[in-house]
Amino acid sequence: MAHNPSGKKYMISELAEELDISTRSIRFYEEKALISPGRTKGNHRFYTERDRIRLKMILRGKRFGYTLEEIAEIIGLGDIDMDEADQIRKSLAYGAQKLRDIRERINDLKLLEEDLIALGEKLTARLAKLTESKK
Repeated sequence: MAHNPSGKKYMISELAEELDISTRSIRFYEEKALISPGRTKGNHRFYTERDRIRLKMILRGKRFGYTLEEIAEIIGLGDIDMDEADQIRKSLAYGAQKLRDIRERINDLKLLEEDLIALGEKLTARLAKLTESKK
């Protein structure tokens, strides 16, 4: 079991309610090895503060549009030797790439907007000519 300084244990329903996600989502992240809950003697899952924090990081990563693989790398699951500074560097690199992607999409949308405005103007002018010629 992972080190749990506070000793607090959470049941899956508590985390689901607190984080506003389904218990199925939590189990899915467990299946993907993003979290690893402990088990009671009765084989019921329990989650530590570390699991809770990881779930919050996973949800934040998803909100920012990261894939589960990227999230796993950011939180250091792929590299057991990753220290906090490495984790921060990795997060910054992914963040910079995500920002570049967003800016590129913004530019693409601006170009699309300009094209649609120009097309609308051409169609409006054409419609005016057609309407004028029928009078």
